[in-house]
Amino acid sequence: MVGVMPRLLTLAVCLLFTGCASQAYQRAKDADTAEAYRDFLREHPKDDMAEPAQARLEELEFTQAQKLHTVLAYKRFLEAYPEATQARAAGALLEGLRFNAAKEAGTASAWRQFLAEHPEGAHREEARALLAEAERQELSTADDPKRLTAFLREAGDDPRRQEMETRLDDQMFAQAKASGATKLFAYLKDFPAGQHREEAKALLLSMEVEGLLVSGLIEEAEARVKAHPLGPKLADFPARLARAKAAREALASREPLAQASSVGFYLRDLGDLQQALGSTDPLDRWQAAEELGQHVSVRALDPLLNAFRTARNPLIRLYALESLQTVLRALPRAVAEYEVAMRLESLRERAGSAEVYLTIAALLDLTGQLEQASTEYQRSYDSGNPDPVVLRRWVKIRQERRQSFSAAVAARQLALWAHGLAKEEVVSSEGGVPLASARQLCAAAENARFAVEAIAQARKEATEFPEDLNSFERAAADAVKLSEARLADAELLLREQNPSVRLCRDQQVRERLTEAVKERTAALEAVGTKLPKLAPLLLELARDRDPSPQVRSVAAARLSALSARGD
Repeated sequence: MVGVMPRLLTLAVCLLFTGCASQAYQRAKDADTAEAYRDFLREHPKDDMAEPAQARLEELEFTQAQKLHTVLAYKRFLEAYPEATQARAAGALLEGLRFNAAKEAGTASAWRQFLAEHPEGAHREEARALLAEAERQELSTADDPKRLTAFLREAGDDPRRQEMETRLDDQMFAQAKASGATKLFAYLKDFPAGQHREEAKALLLSMEVEGLLVSGLIEEAEARVKAHPLGPKLADFPARLARAKAAREALASREPLAQASSVGFYLRDLGDLQQALGSTDPLDRWQAAEELGQHVSVRALDPLLNAFRTARNPLIRLYALESLQTVLRALPRAVAEYEVAMRLESLRERAGSAEVYLTIAALLDLTGQLEQASTEYQRSYDSGNPDPVVLRRWVKIRQERRQSFSAAVAARQLALWAHGLAKEEVVSSEGGVPLASARQLCAAAENARFAVEAIAQARKEATEFPEDLNSFERAAADAVKLSEARLADAELLLREQNPSVRLCRDQQVRERLTEAVKERTAALEAVGTKLPKLAPLLLELARDRDPSPQVRSVAAARLSALSARGD
């Protein structure tokens, strides 16, 4: 009797729940809505009536999706009920909607998307045919080199291949023609059988000749055009030659004011400066490099590049680099790009040494291609023997990018280099002090002072690790103190041997060049009234070719004023 009561109680509970479940199902059936069936299944997931409830729920949801008849509605149904009886029908309806949408769009990308979503669908063959037709239509008018290149990469024996190759050739040449020498050289390299090769070479020849003309090398330009097979293609050369001759005649005027307006009036000849670059005294060489940068001529580029690449004293290399920048900025942009691109093409053919990588980096850097330049600088950089010129350039680049702490890190490395050089350079009266040693100490002192200034500038900015700048500053101050002391010792010994020896602080060339800027500016201010016939051409030449931004600015303003007056 004791065991019977629990069993009866259990039976009663089961009957009660069964009755409740049956009533819940009946209520859902009477409502016959998706929400009612979902509620029943949530509360009675294991009931005997759960299966028919689930089936009816799927019917109702599919009916609702059919009423909406949208991609989203069918996608949601299939995601919720992937095993439903209606899943196949829903998939077919979804495919039909997507097929119609792709057909309406009519683009290759739409058909690719459709086939990606329904690779085995009922419409696959028709979709593939329509994709091929859309590709034909799009490729027939395609002018995007990337698309054409992608097509050719996978075209195989496609009958359209030759047509696409021709169109790609046309597009790449059109881009190169509009972009300049770098792209023209790339076109010649990438299209060895291109149909525009001769025109590309003629354009490069035109840039080369323009460089000679703006440099005043008129006879060389004439000879180059006359001797080159593509010379006759430079139809505008006679007019350009006439302008160059008029410019040379104006600059050769005996009028003192005309002479004073020209930078060449204040400079040593190119030949003399090139000879000075071979002087035994490094000071003569770095001053020659500094002055050579005032000659806005393509003939100044190689001597400066050679000095930058091979000189032992960092100041020679520093002034050569800065002068290269001055010349390239003053030359017409197309000419500067040609001169750099032509040299880069030659250097890349024999790249492999740190010296060549450094030269490539400098040329890229000076023409604003900093990302590529950084890669080449890294290839040339030796952490065990850091290059002070590269370190100094890194400081300036990071300052321009507002990367104050990174600039300070590079400045610290430069200070450590200066300190190490000052410590190791031998200064002794025994056997005399080598001039080269004193000039090396001059470079150490100059770069140490530069490092101090760079770190001080970083301190003014908000940096990530301000406490580190204290140690950087101490290292730079120590480098200045030691290098200046060693330099003073070395120069004292030099003066004992030769009282007239020029010292590191000699600024004769810089002072002369600074004064020349003032005199040219004053002359250009006056030519409009005193030399009215020559003034427009002299002002135009100064505006376009003077190495000084200040002079160019004054010349542009005076020329604008003349034009406004109608002179």
